[in-house]
Amino acid sequence: MRIGEVARRAGVSVRALRYYEEQDLLRAERSSGGQRRYPDSAVDRVQLIQQLYAAGLPSGSVREVLRSVYAGAVEPGLLDRLESERARITTRITELLAARDRLDGVIATTRNPPPACARGRASEGPARSAAHG
Repeated sequence: MRIGEVARRAGVSVRALRYYEEQDLLRAERSSGGQRRYPDSAVDRVQLIQQLYAAGLPSGSVREVLRSVYAGAVEPGLLDRLESERARITTRITELLAARDRLDGVIATTRNPPPACARGRASEGPARSAAHG
């Protein structure tokens, strides 16, 4: 599969694929004309790379995870680091959910202000209300 097709199917840029190669996260064979050719499995691999980066793992950790996933064996010490990363991600998810809940509250209050707030705005007049809105 050519680089453009992998990029399109995986939802990433061609530049990202080149970066993954530089970081030794992805490998391509070269045609006689020098064009990159990827196996069909490259799309799944790129999607895993994207997920690991989105989770906040650095390139070195991503490289170790990929080696373990595709070799079927975990390198010494990696499991502890992965469990630590998982705990960090779980904490971050909890924080993001709390932030989302707070935003939901602000949105709900803004869309449907309590009667006391609506009366307070009405007494401020149009110019004052626009400045606060």
